[in-house]
Amino acid sequence: MCFEVSPPRNGNSVLDDDARRVGMARRVTAARLRYCGLEALVDDTILIVSELVTNAIQHGDGAQITLTMTVRDGFVRLAVRHETTGRPVVCHADDDAERGRGLFLVDRLTAAHGGTWGTSDAGTSTWCTLTVPDGRP
Repeated sequence: MCFEVSPPRNGNSVLDDDARRVGMARRVTAARLRYCGLEALVDDTILIVSELVTNAIQHGDGAQITLTMTVRDGFVRLAVRHETTGRPVVCHADDDAERGRGLFLVDRLTAAHGGTWGTSDAGTSTWCTLTVPDGRP
């Protein structure tokens, strides 16, 4: 799935149109997982998709984002590609902070599902894998 986002801007706010695109990415992901018989992964996977797509919108330099999802060899693999000038890193937000936990959540959720996450060498793609429960394809 590839979609346009608002031009890069200062600040961490997400415009309404872009927020709707995050919701669209969540719905498409959930539908694909259900189609594959992977209902057990829906809740955590759509949270991961929300965090990765929102991060790409907030910190990316381009006007286009691509989300891919594959189910193969016992894993679900998600990747969000966008133009950026740096690599995303896990932050340790203060208890009262309203932001800064996205990649921490991705890290914890992928680990809970026997998976991993990372970024491409150039930082243009953030990906994660989740183990498919019950040995499904």
